[in-house]
Amino acid sequence: MCSEWLRFLDTFSRLGKRAVGLGRIRALLKALGDPQDSLSFIHVTGTNGKGSICEMLSEVFIRSGYKTGLFTSPYIIEYNDRIRINGKNIPDDELAALLPKVKAAAESTGFMADFSQFEITQAAAFCYFSQQRCDIVILEAGLGGLLDSTNVIDKNICSVIGSVSYDHMAVLGDTLDEIAGQKAGIIKEGCPCILSPCNDESVVRIFEQTAREKGAELIIPDMSSIRRLGTGLDNSFYFDGLRCFEGEYHPKMTGGHQIRNALAVIYASYYADKEYDIWAQALKDGIAAAVIPGRAQILSRTPLLIADGGHNPDAAAALAQVLDTEGGGFTALIGMSADKAIADYIKNILPYIDLFICTDDYGERALEKHELAAIIESCGGKAKTAQSLSHGLDEVKRSDKGLICGSLFLIAAVLQEGQK
Repeated sequence: MCSEWLRFLDTFSRLGKRAVGLGRIRALLKALGDPQDSLSFIHVTGTNGKGSICEMLSEVFIRSGYKTGLFTSPYIIEYNDRIRINGKNIPDDELAALLPKVKAAAESTGFMADFSQFEITQAAAFCYFSQQRCDIVILEAGLGGLLDSTNVIDKNICSVIGSVSYDHMAVLGDTLDEIAGQKAGIIKEGCPCILSPCNDESVVRIFEQTAREKGAELIIPDMSSIRRLGTGLDNSFYFDGLRCFEGEYHPKMTGGHQIRNALAVIYASYYADKEYDIWAQALKDGIAAAVIPGRAQILSRTPLLIADGGHNPDAAAALAQVLDTEGGGFTALIGMSADKAIADYIKNILPYIDLFICTDDYGERALEKHELAAIIESCGGKAKTAQSLSHGLDEVKRSDKGLICGSLFLIAAVLQEGQK
């Protein structure tokens, strides 16, 4: 993409001015002709799991024959991978052509200094999906739900919420109830909502209350509807909760949490089937095909090398389940952002890590590597600092069991390193 428009995007902060409503994103989209009004959405949020759910849903709709838009964040390899149609990133020239229009519209609103990079990108995505006449858009919320800029949409097939836990407390609230209340904000009047199984009881209560207030059906898939077929890193299972979608499923993404995500996708597909023709085989094939870089991604099996960009305690607990299947004994290359609950994250995976190699040369938000090593040692772990990202990566690759973890930005840097 033209460097001029990359520089334009970089003039906006990650979060922008703190939102107290949806006024500024509504103003921006109105100035662009309200492209979202011509689109249908499945809206997805959650502390963890939302990216995986979005990827699975996108694959399912593509395989059912629909032109499928996908909006996610953050990007992993290149900025364009946040905006995709049928699995293909928006081309550089298309994005570069849209951004001047978004810039002019933003300037006309009077909120130019307040917008976040996320809002500007979302506006460009909505314009692109509308121009390309997408049949459906899988829309991942950025932060929370109630006040998230993606919550400006009206035509929603269903809402899907993954795992809800502690993260981004400075914005979403200090308690689980407050965070759940923000996530529940994407539930629309009369629109079904699927909540991933195994959430905390207090989270379930918040969603039940919000669903009642909105006259929306709340669906929580029952884990007893699945029977594990695979062991270790194999997530294969048999599902018999809905006759139309009964059968074997073989998720490529590892970890027990991905089975819960797949269940949410099955039920979202069931409710979407009221307006779209979702084929049973397309559902199975879509779940099997979905892969996201940095979500318990197996980079190598011999020797074993896993990459996971989860960065909060709940994500660490899910990662621990994956590591447990291999019996521990991992060497981990780790980097984390300073604003994360680092000690809580470390304590979840500590039993499975023999050595942490700390790095910070992958992004501006990275905590200084010596500080990270000190936190790990205070938790009882063994830690050292990497001379450089490439040196740390080489050491992990030489181990029998390797892990790269703590930040999606680190995963992106490692994947880009591998492409050189």
